[in-house]
Amino acid sequence: MATNKTYDQIAIGDVAEITKVCSTNDLLIFAHASGNRNPLHLPDTDWTGDGKNDKPFAPAMWIGGLISAVLGNILPGPGTVYRSQTLNFRKQAGLGDSLTIRIEVTEKLPDNKIRLTTRVLLPDDTVVAEGIAEVSAPTRQIEFDGSQIPALLIERHRHFNRLISLARTLPSLPTAVVAPEDTSSLAGALDAARKGLIEPILIGNSTKIEETARELGADLSGLTIVHTENEDAAAARAVAMVHEGRAGAVMKGHLHSDDLLRHIVKRDGGLRTRKRISHVFIMDIPGRETPVLISDAAINISPDLEAKVDITQNAINVALSLGMEMPKVGILSAIETVNPAIPSSLDAAILSKMADRGQIRGGIVDGPLAMDNAIDLQAARTKGIKSLVAGQAEVLIVPNLESGNMLAKELTFIAHAEAAGLVVGAKVPVILTSRADDARSRMASCALALLYHHWQETGSAVAPFTAAE
Repeated sequence: MATNKTYDQIAIGDVAEITKVCSTNDLLIFAHASGNRNPLHLPDTDWTGDGKNDKPFAPAMWIGGLISAVLGNILPGPGTVYRSQTLNFRKQAGLGDSLTIRIEVTEKLPDNKIRLTTRVLLPDDTVVAEGIAEVSAPTRQIEFDGSQIPALLIERHRHFNRLISLARTLPSLPTAVVAPEDTSSLAGALDAARKGLIEPILIGNSTKIEETARELGADLSGLTIVHTENEDAAAARAVAMVHEGRAGAVMKGHLHSDDLLRHIVKRDGGLRTRKRISHVFIMDIPGRETPVLISDAAINISPDLEAKVDITQNAINVALSLGMEMPKVGILSAIETVNPAIPSSLDAAILSKMADRGQIRGGIVDGPLAMDNAIDLQAARTKGIKSLVAGQAEVLIVPNLESGNMLAKELTFIAHAEAAGLVVGAKVPVILTSRADDARSRMASCALALLYHHWQETGSAVAPFTAAE
């Protein structure tokens, strides 16, 4: 609750101050509100500077705007009207800097006007900005509850930024790209190669691949192109290259998923292991502290309990490869109690108990949980659910493909999540991209494959997961 001081209550020498840390969200909100998209002030941008700045710095007028927070909230407070402001900027303030904004009344003028000195300081009292403000002070007492202002959601995909950055610290992964004969699939492979994530081996009709490259204006020199007559032969050759040790991952190009997976899962010469293969979506949802993993939304249509055991273990393994220690796994159903009439609730309870007995390892598993009390702590508390997972689930195991596919697409198109995906359970990760995937999604999927491959080879993640800023 903000309370003001009227003109009559204000005395020369009155002082007020606040402290504010410059955050990523501050810079993004200012860019949207002001229209100033200068990359020097924006996080997560690839701009070419002068080599002296290793982080974005705050726009000068954002710093100046902090003064209005002291004037409008404290001194004089609610009811204040700005009349003029002079500012001299002495030093840049960067992302993460703590700023103290201090004002002092120096003069009371006629017509309820107040003159104040204004200063913005770093913790060591270095002056960032200073000047003189003149305002009209309120003449009556006002109290205002600012907590009723609507909250803002910043649509920022910070988890994928981290995922890609981590993957780029590893050697690039030789990847058999099957039938990259259209612009989206070839461009996705080449973008990932430029970022150092994969070493693409282009398998397919060489004439079509080269024509597509010309359409993109891309240079294929230095890349391996393996000619095959058709998509089926390309998929078979990609699997063979894994067995030959020439490829550490397989990436889908311009062919149907079933045509690729048929060669992955075949008993003779395929890439099967003892576990059932499954697909894992990694969703970067704005506002959430961690990524959310969803499985299975692309491979197993109506999995039975035995299949769900492997689906759950595969999803945990992917989470571990991202550095998430003991990921929290929610087994979803329509309800959070066991009901024999709802088979998914029975499966969820059994999976939870199997995890307790060590038959599923590496995560904390609980279910059945409904979607609301799996991801929202208040919903879980309202229903009286006591669980280490409820309200905090990082991995969601869905009852069937339909529910998982709808959930992933709802998060993408309604909650503005970014999605990456990977098929796991085979000898190597399979990057199963969709024609609807944008370049960013393909890039993140390649990064995920590289991180998962590293985890398969070493048994450990590149780095432990820490909640992004």
